[in-house]
Amino acid sequence: MKKYLIAVVLTIFGALPGFADGAVGIWKTQVDDGSYAYVDMTICEGKICGVISRTFDDSGEYQSENLGKPIVWDMVANGNGKYSSGKIWQPSTGKVFSSKMVLNGDILKVSGCVAAGLICKKQTWTRVQ
Repeated sequence: MKKYLIAVVLTIFGALPGFADGAVGIWKTQVDDGSYAYVDMTICEGKICGVISRTFDDSGEYQSENLGKPIVWDMVANGNGKYSSGKIWQPSTGKVFSSKMVLNGDILKVSGCVAAGLICKKQTWTRVQ
């Protein structure tokens, strides 16, 4: 019983830093293929993940087939606003990239690469809330 209690306490306190993570919140992506999205970033199993929560185009908000789909997952917080080892999905191409992020206040620089880092794409996301 004592070991079980210790394990529970360590799990709770080990998870606390993630709840205060600066990347958690809602982020506006850059325009890609004429559209942009709001991404709801949360903690998933101790790592940063994000799902598409709203979508917009030139005419305003619309109901994209991508609503609710994961766009960022398995992102590991390394401290000092840096994240790595994650994946990011680009809805306009359907491709999944190895990803990293850098947080600076309300700006989140997101990059994704394929082919061992030879082909990379970058975006700057801004915090909505």
